[in-house]
This record gives sequence, C-alpha cells and structure tokens, in this order.
Amino acid sequence: MSAGVHPERFAGRSVVVTGAAQGIGLAVAGRLAAEGAELTLVDRSELVREAAAELAAHAVLADLETYAGAESAVAAALERHGRIDVLVNNVGGAISFKPFTEFSAAEIEAELTRSLLTTLWCCRAALPAMAGQGRGVIVNVSSAATRGIHRIPYSAAKGGINALTASLALEYAGAGVRVVATAPGGTEAPPRRISRGTPPRRTAREEAWFQAHIDQTLASSLLKRYGTLDEQAAAISFLASDEASYITGTVLPVAGGDLG
Repeated sequence: MSAGVHPERFAGRSVVVTGAAQGIGLAVAGRLAAEGAELTLVDRSELVREAAAELAAHAVLADLETYAGAESAVAAALERHGRIDVLVNNVGGAISFKPFTEFSAAEIEAELTRSLLTTLWCCRAALPAMAGQGRGVIVNVSSAATRGIHRIPYSAAKGGINALTASLALEYAGAGVRVVATAPGGTEAPPRRISRGTPPRRTAREEAWFQAHIDQTLASSLLKRYGTLDEQAAAISFLASDEASYITGTVLPVAGGDLG
C-alpha cells in the first residue's frame, strides 16, 4: 500500500475513473480501490478489463472522444452503483511534439478532441446525475503544459480544462457539486502498453523537437525532476475526498513548483 493511503476514505462512494487502463488513471484507480471506493474504470482499451479484475472494479469499454461514449460510460456506472459520487476525468495526453506551425489542421483537431472534448463530454454526461443527487465531485486532470513548448494544441486543450473547471464550479456549486483539477508536470511511468498514436521520430530534427519539450519540462520544475504516479494519484485522491470539501474551482499544480 502506498504511503499516505487512508483506508475507508471512499467507502461506499461510487467513483468513475476514465483512462484507467494505464498511467495516472491506473495509479488513481489503485489508490481509490485501497481507500474503499466502488470503482467504475473506463477506457477504450481492453486492458481496462485486466485492471478492473485486479482491483475488483467494474470495467466499461467506451470511446470518450464521442458524447455517445461518455453517455454509455455514465449509464453503466449508474446502472451498477445507482449514483456517481466522484468522476475523475483523466483521459488525455499529447500526441505530437513539434513547433506549432508544423501541426496540420487534422493534427490540431485530434489533440483538442483527445485532451479537451473527452473531459467536456464526461462532465456533460455525469452532471445531471450529480446535480440530481445534490452531491458530487469532479476532478479533471489538466497539465502544467499550459505553459510549455512543442505541444501547443495540447496546451490549448488543457487551458480549456482549466476554464471548464472554474466555470463549472461556479455554475454547479449551488447543486452541491465541487469541480477541481490537478495540473501534473512531467511524470515517470512504465512504458505504455497502448500507444497514444505518437508518430515515430524519424529524423534528428524530430528527435530535437521531442527532447526540447523534455528539457523545458525539467527546467520549469523547481525540483528539477519528474514526478511519480503515486504523487499524482495522491493529489487527485485528496481533491476527490471530503478533506477537500472547501475547495472548488481550483487547479492544483502537481509539478514540482511549475505553476503552468
């Protein structure tokens, strides 16, 4: 069990985690399972079934880049648990790493769909149930890359997450729903079992573009290191818990001092 885990902190709580097959989403799912949550794990990869089996959770296969996918995931969680107390919107991730003017229109749209619309769709799908029950927490996963290089469309998408978080918190506070976010910095993780679709780097110039974003990430962190999956999961779990009951509309940087 990771340090700082609070057993039973989420006992009896229905929690949906998106992008739960690997990376930060899987780490969050593991921590919440250890803290007693009744989990619905959502991903478009079959790997989510492995994670759910290990954590005694409910697996839902859905493509959250569509509203229909978000609706189906929320409906499955409601059918299984009767309510959604916490939604962790973790789906996202930069696809390409290069100067902005090297992005095609299609590549820009893909970044916005992956890292903004997935969260927007899930919030839209889950909020009626949360508002109807008079209680709920949405934790969005943003990024410190809102001030970063060589992934501008991704940065714009995560800036949209920050605005969505602030505005939804204002609009739904009266309905008993808190909306918060974390902004992870660079995070060490095992090799991805399912690719984000990042094209292979074929030239020295493309390698240099990719390395530049890593160098900038480390330089922007006061601690001069990448974070761990446990460090990201700890912050998300805290914001989702009743310990953060007086926090809403806030984006918490978890990036070693980089405020994004």
